[in-house]
Amino acid sequence: MLPLALVLGVSIAYLLALFGVAAWADRRAAAGRSVVGSAWVHALALGVYCSAWTYFGSVGRAASGGVWFLPIYLGPTLAMVLAWRVLRKLVRVARAQRITSVADFIASRHGQSRGLAALVSLLTVVGILPYIALQLKAVAAGLQLLTAPGGAAAAAAAPWWADGTLGVALVLAGFTMVFGTRQLDASERHEGLLAAVAAESLVKLLAFLAVGAAVTWGMFDGPTDLFGRALAQPALAPLFRLDQGQPSPAAQWLALTLLAMLSVLLLPRQFQVLVVENVDERHLKRAAWVFPAYLLLINLFVLPLAVGGLLHFQGRDAGALAAADLFVLSLPLDAGWHGLALLAFLGGLSAATGMVIVEATAVATMVCNDLLVPLLLRLPALARRPALGGLLLGLRRGAILVLLLLGYAYFRLAGEAEALVSIGLISFAAVAQCAPAVLFGLYWKGGTRAGALAGLLAGFGLWAHALVAPAIVRSGWWSTGLLTDGPFGITLLRPEQLGGLTGLDPLTQALFWSLLANAGLYVVVSLLRPPSPRQAARALLFVDGDRHSGADQPLLWRGQAQLADLQALALRFLGPAGAHRLLQAQADAQGVTGVAALRADAGLVQAVEMALAGAIGSASARLAVAGVVREQPLALDDVLAMLDEASQVRRTSRALQAQTTRLEEASAALRAANVRLAELDRLKDDFMASVTHELRTPLTAIRSLAELMAQEPGMDSTQRQRFLAIVVAESERLSRLVNQVLDLAKIEAGHAEWRSADVDLPALARQAADTAQPLLAARGAMLALDLPAQLPTLRADPDRLQQVLLNLLSNAAKVVPSPGGQIRLRLWGDADGAHLTVQDNGPGVPAEQQALIFERFRQGGSADHRPAGTGLGLTISRQIVAHFGGQLRLLPSGGADLDQGACFQIDLPWTAAAAEPPPAGDTP
Repeated sequence: MLPLALVLGVSIAYLLALFGVAAWADRRAAAGRSVVGSAWVHALALGVYCSAWTYFGSVGRAASGGVWFLPIYLGPTLAMVLAWRVLRKLVRVARAQRITSVADFIASRHGQSRGLAALVSLLTVVGILPYIALQLKAVAAGLQLLTAPGGAAAAAAAPWWADGTLGVALVLAGFTMVFGTRQLDASERHEGLLAAVAAESLVKLLAFLAVGAAVTWGMFDGPTDLFGRALAQPALAPLFRLDQGQPSPAAQWLALTLLAMLSVLLLPRQFQVLVVENVDERHLKRAAWVFPAYLLLINLFVLPLAVGGLLHFQGRDAGALAAADLFVLSLPLDAGWHGLALLAFLGGLSAATGMVIVEATAVATMVCNDLLVPLLLRLPALARRPALGGLLLGLRRGAILVLLLLGYAYFRLAGEAEALVSIGLISFAAVAQCAPAVLFGLYWKGGTRAGALAGLLAGFGLWAHALVAPAIVRSGWWSTGLLTDGPFGITLLRPEQLGGLTGLDPLTQALFWSLLANAGLYVVVSLLRPPSPRQAARALLFVDGDRHSGADQPLLWRGQAQLADLQALALRFLGPAGAHRLLQAQADAQGVTGVAALRADAGLVQAVEMALAGAIGSASARLAVAGVVREQPLALDDVLAMLDEASQVRRTSRALQAQTTRLEEASAALRAANVRLAELDRLKDDFMASVTHELRTPLTAIRSLAELMAQEPGMDSTQRQRFLAIVVAESERLSRLVNQVLDLAKIEAGHAEWRSADVDLPALARQAADTAQPLLAARGAMLALDLPAQLPTLRADPDRLQQVLLNLLSNAAKVVPSPGGQIRLRLWGDADGAHLTVQDNGPGVPAEQQALIFERFRQGGSADHRPAGTGLGLTISRQIVAHFGGQLRLLPSGGADLDQGACFQIDLPWTAAAAEPPPAGDTP
């Protein structure tokens, strides 16, 4: 056993650490650096689904039913993977309508019915009490097991005033008040709460994995040894079978999976985290696989812990085996691993506190908004009160305390006779009764308030009769005759065999009858009585809600209102700062200066009502606004006309938005064209400047030498002949330059002459080598040919291709050492096309110049090795190759046989269709 002071001290320190996490997250949110903006935080916060039921009860379930603990986790996995579009629509509608809870959703969808909101809230409180009792029971039993000599059994024997469970309930109530009621607007994000829950999800996962791994590999020699021992024992082998002797196992498996699927959507804490706290619907895509992965990890060691506990405590007293729910604690405690046992307790505390904090926050919001606020608004004393924010927060905190105390009361009345899983399933079945009203309301426009009311009353009535009453009977608070004979001796109404249905377990048959009656009455009653105009309008907002944003909601209101009344109403519930933000935003939307110039039109009324809905719920907001405005009743034709007008406005808005987008795209294209024209103009100027410079050089030389010879008639004939040779050479250079400039201009303008023929590339390469031989011989360079005997012919212009080869060979001849120059011409083909390289052993092209050599009038190499030429040869050659769909490029390094020099490669596709040459100056 561990000292009580140690366990309590560590637990309090852990809770304070969670409070620190929440405070840190709130500070970051205030600074504009939200933590919950991360999809990972949102996905981990969904781990609040794994409460003390998962942490303790799943092991107890597996110890008696083997793999039958799995459906509770398969259901959420299927819901996230298969129904994420439903979740996305739910999030969109809730954000647009400022929904704060499941009760608010159902009431708002069905005409903002206050009676329906109150009913759902009341029934949710009743249905969730067993689940809160489960958390209290788990934490109290775990604390007793760690610290009391009598273990978990001592908790049941203590009177209520000395029961540690009451203390746990009070501590959790206080902690929840701090976490969950820090702001009035329940539709706003609880940044600190979500961050703390995400942290708790990590703690309980790591703690459970640590205990599971320690038991599997510390007490046993791994899963093979553990499961092998269990399979060898006839009493334990059935744990690994699906049937387990259960009545109608397939039906029961399906019922549990369906129940879990509905619960992950509708449990108050799940709706709070999944819908209300969602800051970005794109987070659902991450959650669709992270949350199922989390469920998989936290359930990895459930069966090993259950089987390990049964094997380890075999032969011990019956109490050790009976407390299978606490194997997570008792196994490390019995093995002497006190530190691990304390870590396991913190994991269970995380599971329980996370559930209680979020669940109590959500349910207290329901109670306050849908039960208490409508009553308060009718009290004359409060009608004159200028501000109600503090009172409403106080009511929520009081509701949290009452909720926890009621949970403790259920624990004392019925909880001690039920296993943790049994208590949890009762709550799951309760919240599942909201499914028809939510799902039908989300997808069927014909659903009505009367249909929802009839379905909910029937469903919850059958739930209470078939599940809650038997739990109370087994606790000894009711006669067992109810189970054996039925109420008033009517056997067909026996809670666990309703309608004489046999062959199903009590949970499956209760779920079957309650959901059948619930959904059936919803549909039948809705069909018998058509919806009112307001209900029809609300139905359209929800069924088509994923196509509306909060900014383009139809204005379904007609009447008269005063700005002062609406302003006072906003001040009462939102406070000065919140009211000012709301009214200023509306002033900006109306295009007026200042709040005083606002028009009290339908848009302002709806904006105030929507803002109040986030603080006090949709139904209560409707009641509050109705008290300060004079509304004219709408007929169905009026609603349809307003919706049609709103649709036309939306269509016009979308058309204008599309037109604006097209204009922006056209403007961007025009700006890009202007930039390109400016660039082309700059290139033209650069080109003209370069051409002028290149032409001036030979012309200057020719003129200077001609003037010199004219001024010196008696010049020595040898000197005159040398000058005349220079003049001829410069004239030839000038002629080549003019021809190349004209050739380049024609190619770039698309006016060059091209002829097409079948080209024999090996023959063309040999011809080019023969043509270049005199130049090579003059330089003392050796040309090596590596040519195949034949290649497929290529359709191209042979003269142009030979021009390219001669340019590359002449460039190589100019840069190789003389003598000792080596040049290699290599040709090969593959599936893509023909490839040709010209490689030399010259100085090569410096790295910083390799990107420039294809530009006009640019030559590579250092100044002392740069060959004479115009600097247009490579530019023209690249244009020619590109015309045939190929590429001319400088390889980054020398070939395998030459250590230095430059290597140019030509790649030509077999289908050499003419292509537009790339802009001059681009590098390949």
